[in-house]
Amino acid sequence: MSCRRSCFRLIAACCLAWSGLTGSVSAADSIESPDKFPSRPITITVTFPPGGGTDILARLIGNYLGETTGHASVVENKPGASGNLGAKFVAERAPDGYSLLMVNSSFAINPAVFAQMPFDPKKDFAPIINVAFVPSVLVVPASSPYQTLAELITAAKPDKNDVSYGSCGNGTPQHLAGESLNIYAGTHITHIPFGGCGPALNSVLGGQIPMAIITASSASNQIKAGKLRALAVTSPKRSPFLPDVPTVAELGYPGYELNQWHGLLAPAGTPPAVQQKLFEGINKVMQKPEVREKLAALGYTQAADGPEAFKKIIDDDIDKFSKLAKQIGLKVD
Repeated sequence: MSCRRSCFRLIAACCLAWSGLTGSVSAADSIESPDKFPSRPITITVTFPPGGGTDILARLIGNYLGETTGHASVVENKPGASGNLGAKFVAERAPDGYSLLMVNSSFAINPAVFAQMPFDPKKDFAPIINVAFVPSVLVVPASSPYQTLAELITAAKPDKNDVSYGSCGNGTPQHLAGESLNIYAGTHITHIPFGGCGPALNSVLGGQIPMAIITASSASNQIKAGKLRALAVTSPKRSPFLPDVPTVAELGYPGYELNQWHGLLAPAGTPPAVQQKLFEGINKVMQKPEVREKLAALGYTQAADGPEAFKKIIDDDIDKFSKLAKQIGLKVD
């Protein structure tokens, strides 16, 4: 009887081992050969609500991706937790190239300002392409007494002063751009967070705040209409969108730079050949004349950083923002 029980146990163990083996084979087989990719629509998840700059870029890419890959794209919005909700969703998807995440520089800021992250931003994603940069711009009302950045800096030097700046929210690139200015210039400009660049823009237009730091694409129409005065842009070079506006760096603060990038990621483990196909297909979209025109009209500077270069940009920013957040004691949660 004991021999019979031992046989049964041996057979059961073999069945379990075989079932585990066949399960792993099936999982591997579910990822198609890179030479067949893509054979169905690609889903692009956006970590922000519809209508914002990142969402507009994702839909612009999605509209044309079918022409370069042979299959249309589906764009879905999963906002929440400063983008962490949508990022976690994509990180847990199959690494087959059919689930992409559209993000901006906030992706690299979140690890510095959230005590707990539901994923590892350096390990759980495969960067595909950085498609565009957009600088932020320091703006004051047209009636402001500050004609230049130097005048504003002088007013903001004392510990107690009346200079404050509105940003697009706590922990946003615009918030960190303002705090970086305080560090570089030795100023004491008070931060006033808003629930997006739009509300900050309205407040500086209405004179409720003396200055705002918002994306150039948000402020450009009001600058060109003469309702706002642009003192400087945060990018390392002048923006083609605002060529007459100097950079913070060239106004006496070398090394100052905060250029907001926008790009696409895939889950970690996506085959390198599939990553390359995605990069090539999306890059072809970005080179289309009509796409380039739309990007320029929205205030974006086009980029084409591939998987390796984009990963370096992200990882370097994660480290930079982590150091800055500690320096200023910034936490969102």
